[in-house]
Amino acid sequence: MRAVIQRVKYASVTVDGEIVGKIEKGLMILLGVTHIDGEKEVNWLASKIKDLRIFEDAEGKMNLGLEDIKGELLVISQFTLYGNCIKGRRPGFTEAAKPDLANPLYEKFLEKCRSFGIKTECGIFGADMKVELLNDGPVTLVIDTADVANLK
Repeated sequence: MRAVIQRVKYASVTVDGEIVGKIEKGLMILLGVTHIDGEKEVNWLASKIKDLRIFEDAEGKMNLGLEDIKGELLVISQFTLYGNCIKGRRPGFTEAAKPDLANPLYEKFLEKCRSFGIKTECGIFGADMKVELLNDGPVTLVIDTADVANLK
């Protein structure tokens, strides 16, 4: 799984002119799934994101996590995170999981985040979504579970 994580003041996602997910201060996550992903990757990545200390404390240092600030999550499915742009001018998406694998893992990721007691909003899998956010910092991180050996 690959996640692009943005610390935000607010974020929302709109489908067909209607807001389907909206958060205040927290994290907006673009989430991509590849063929080799499973529950192990879901659990590890959700826990890692929950525990990231990327919010500022009273001294301006990034020492606080999502739970410390009572932050919220907006999670958007994003198969284009596995776009390969090396050859030609059109990205190839063969590394992105097909919807029959990607959607259930996306849903499990949402469930895992909610199980932590974190308000978790989302877009609609496979829909044409419009995402609006105010990046805070800006702070943007990328985590790829393929970079981690022996996930727990």
